[in-house]
Amino acid sequence: MSQNNVVVVGAGVIGLTTALVLSKHKNLNITLVSKHMPGDYDIEYASPWAGANFMPVGKEGSKLRAFERATWPEIDRICRDIPEAGIHYQECKVYGRKKDEGTAVGIWFQELIKEDPWFKDLMPEFKILDKSELPPSCNTGTSFKSVCINTAIYLPWLLGQCLKNNVAIKRGIINHISEAPSHHTTGTASVVINCTGLMASKLGGVMDTTVYPGRGQIAIVRNEPGAMHTTSGTDDGPEEAMYIMQRAAGGGTIIGGCLQHGNWDSQVDPSLANRILQRAVDICPSLAPKTGKVTELSIIRHGVGLRPMREDGIRVEKELIGTRDQDLWVVHGYGHAGYGYQSSFGSAFAMEELVLGIVNKNAPKAKL
Repeated sequence: MSQNNVVVVGAGVIGLTTALVLSKHKNLNITLVSKHMPGDYDIEYASPWAGANFMPVGKEGSKLRAFERATWPEIDRICRDIPEAGIHYQECKVYGRKKDEGTAVGIWFQELIKEDPWFKDLMPEFKILDKSELPPSCNTGTSFKSVCINTAIYLPWLLGQCLKNNVAIKRGIINHISEAPSHHTTGTASVVINCTGLMASKLGGVMDTTVYPGRGQIAIVRNEPGAMHTTSGTDDGPEEAMYIMQRAAGGGTIIGGCLQHGNWDSQVDPSLANRILQRAVDICPSLAPKTGKVTELSIIRHGVGLRPMREDGIRVEKELIGTRDQDLWVVHGYGHAGYGYQSSFGSAFAMEELVLGIVNKNAPKAKL
């Protein structure tokens, strides 16, 4: 019977995490299909480019806040108990500037930079920084214990856990959501999980016009900052950001960046790259302790990633789509912007609930 056959479309952090969570239900027969897989670096595939860390930004009443709250215990557990997943703890220092209110980056960080944030009881070792600990340009600051993830290790680890739990993994290009069931190993499925990220804007049967790119640009260096640092904005422009985070297990230090709404450009902007590096050295002198200059940075590479933004935020809901052959249940899970890793398990748990509701409702009743 196809009623327990599930196809997950997309192998970013949301698709892989959702497949892993669903794979713990032995009655589900899961195939994950994706154009891109861990190990690939493509402008359509956002997850490898991410920092990636855990800095809560969800607003009150939002799905994002609920998903972040549900995700932290899982990420914390993996970091503590599973070193091969490529996650490590790192102090996170957040600096706020009043003049950034209303800018693209200021809005992005507005929950994060509060001195009395909702997550103060969620994130360990939360404290307000003394004024003497702030950079000269900043008015407020906090710190807490967080994590930074080596995406080059973590994404393959998620994939490996899926394989361990008998999820079939296939490469494939899907032009219309109705094509997904044919990619299942049995050739049919009754439930499709749409974790296509930015490509939800171009996928037939979905074509979500409210999805758009939030361009980010990064540099990866060998220098060690000693802690994660981020500010609510920069003097270089309202769409430019400053964040520094050291990936686990030799993954290098990520320096960024920007949040350029609607920009699809995949090429590195050399001028922006120089500004990114200069801001990092200015805010974190330990990156260049000898000279205090950008030339002291040992650059591994520059990169560009497109965050899968959505005007109304994350979409997690089910939809019944009529196809030529059958009615197909689609569970959507996309629009995670720059928060995929820190909302991954919460999103997956929400999609799990929807899938089980569909499968259990469609299950044949026992004849008495």
